[in-house]
Amino acid sequence: MYKIHFTFDTSLKAEKFKKKMLKKYFNYSPSKCDVIVVAGGDGFMLKTLKKYHKYQKSFYGINCGSYGFLLNRYNLKDLFKKINKSKQTIINPLMLTTKIKKKTKKIIAINEISLFRQSKQTVSLSLRIGKKSIIKNLIGDGVLVSTPAGSTAYNLSIDGPILTLNSKKLAVTPISPFRPRRWKGKAISDRSKIIIRNLNPKKRPVAAVADNYEVRNIRSLSIKINKSIKIKLLYDKNRSLFQRIRVEQLRNK
Repeated sequence: MYKIHFTFDTSLKAEKFKKKMLKKYFNYSPSKCDVIVVAGGDGFMLKTLKKYHKYQKSFYGINCGSYGFLLNRYNLKDLFKKINKSKQTIINPLMLTTKIKKKTKKIIAINEISLFRQSKQTVSLSLRIGKKSIIKNLIGDGVLVSTPAGSTAYNLSIDGPILTLNSKKLAVTPISPFRPRRWKGKAISDRSKIIIRNLNPKKRPVAAVADNYEVRNIRSLSIKINKSIKIKLLYDKNRSLFQRIRVEQLRNK
């Protein structure tokens, strides 16, 4: 029998699931459980993964939201059986590193890190991969760096490439680029370190968003996959993240 820690979103569907589960199962603490069961939508799942990844537990998500790309189907029956038969997928998050008021700030992102214009002015950014310059001056609404797990989300909506989980790639995709007008972005090695600088922070302020966490007035930042953080996701048969990404690739052709 698994020791489970349950965490629930505040939607009506999640509240219904909560009442059923807490009548039937004991809710262990995150540090003493075997599996963390997350009942909510994709946003709540991302928030929970970032909050609890330090415990190095497996996460089994149950869709109590709308689309539920990162989650399993809503079902009140045979939870232990479903967890026992589930297959594990391991993903590594992005790490954003920047300085705010002379202090280094580090934030992880499961799906993507986006840089947006913070005012009516377009952004003016330089992009480097390690020591190599890829764009000297990107003018537009911003730029996004996506993991394979997040490549079917916001990245896809701005015409970024869908990346398979085993691609060992990251997607760097411009958001409404004005100059260079025809630059569509780039798929790069997941070993790469991306350095982005705001070329005009006073006139063109920029905000960075790591999934759902925002940092404003960015002057420069670096983005890199953090291989030391291994997030373990559990999926039902025929519901794996790999399969769901593959379906999106076929739809996009």
